[in-house]
Amino acid sequence: MAKRIAIPSAVAPTLDDLSRLAEEAHAGLPAQFKQYAQNIIIKVEDFPSDEIIEEMELESPFDILGLYQGVDLPRRSILDIGRLPDIVYLYRRPILDFWCDSGERLPDIVRHVLIHEIGHHFGLSDEDMERIEGED
Repeated sequence: MAKRIAIPSAVAPTLDDLSRLAEEAHAGLPAQFKQYAQNIIIKVEDFPSDEIIEEMELESPFDILGLYQGVDLPRRSILDIGRLPDIVYLYRRPILDFWCDSGERLPDIVRHVLIHEIGHHFGLSDEDMERIEGED
């Protein structure tokens, strides 16, 4: 079982704290999913880049908790050469803002965002994932 990290309540969790929570969530994925998500790089940054904000037409950098960048599995080909690695970005400040507003546990939020972005790696749309979550 993965070691749970303690985060002092008077101090905002750092980039490293969220990275550890994301690594813990990734390690806890079911084996059948983890085998297809093992080469995904997980990066935690405070906010999305200006380019992402512009490209996604966000009103605020707080409008996005995470992002998958890569070629999803259904669109891959053995003819792909020089493909960049798949990356899941988790955005610390928007996640912390959501955490404060929601009252949910921070590890649960990080896990949810990570799984959501890995869902895009599997080719699922936001609508697909909302439908799946609604079935629970």
